[in-house]
Amino acid sequence: MGQHILVTGGAGYLGSIMVPALLEAGHQVTVLDNFMYRQNTLAQCCIEPRFNVVRGDIRNSAVLKPLLARADIVIPLAALVGAPLCAQDPVGASSVNHDAIKMMLGLLGRQQHILMPTTNSAYGSGDQDHYCDEESPLRPISQYAIDKVAVERHLMEHPNAISFRLATVFGMAPRMRCDLLVNDFAYRAVNDRFVVLFESHFKRNYLHVRDVARVFLHGIAEHARMRGQIYNVGLADANVSKRELCEIIQRHVPDFVFLEAGVGRDPDQRNYIVSNAKLEGTGFCTAYPLDAGIEELVKGYQMVRNNAYSNV
Repeated sequence: MGQHILVTGGAGYLGSIMVPALLEAGHQVTVLDNFMYRQNTLAQCCIEPRFNVVRGDIRNSAVLKPLLARADIVIPLAALVGAPLCAQDPVGASSVNHDAIKMMLGLLGRQQHILMPTTNSAYGSGDQDHYCDEESPLRPISQYAIDKVAVERHLMEHPNAISFRLATVFGMAPRMRCDLLVNDFAYRAVNDRFVVLFESHFKRNYLHVRDVARVFLHGIAEHARMRGQIYNVGLADANVSKRELCEIIQRHVPDFVFLEAGVGRDPDQRNYIVSNAKLEGTGFCTAYPLDAGIEELVKGYQMVRNNAYSNV
């Protein structure tokens, strides 16, 4: 039997894939979104009687409170996502990414379930070997990651919470983001045929947007044994450097050229190798490898020809 799920920010990059998946699984889904990108990414869901949508701001308690009261499960996706966007509007970012979530947690009943995406960018550069698991110290670099670390502390005080520390997400979605690293490099390969790399040895972990939807469905199904825990979510075989990522893309776009800058510094200093073993121990396996996602992006960028789909 399906449950009533409230998804804030459900019309965004993650939500535009996740909401249809939740409906397909038999749940009743209410989306709260301010539609700041003027998107209609959930239009295909409107025919479904178990789908409802509310235009509003998660910072407005008068809007949020009655929606929370009807929810069995809350998935807070609403956020100003990424370091550049947060730097552009730091006050707005903190009010959405931290203050609104803290308010939401105060309004939730103890019996309600909350599954939230946080970020493995909180690890910064990891330990001396750049290795990270869920017990590793957090060294957030950007304001986005700092706010996510702070809100995760509040989140884990709730008895029915699960935190998913997501790797850098990639893949096509109705509300596309071309500014995420894999998506960005693939876009440059298809349209510009070259990219200049700074500190090309820096590594990150990656995760397909459809596996994000899958892990939330897994968390709903396995909530009794997963609650109260933090899980890294990423591809076990995709702790790759920027250079290695470009080499994979080059297999799909043979005339793609990547050059390593002799001078300069990447403003994004994240560099880490992430273990996803804890989540895998619950029975979850990713389904969409990096190579297949790049093939998908190369096809998708025949349709997407400009940067109107980035957050900044």
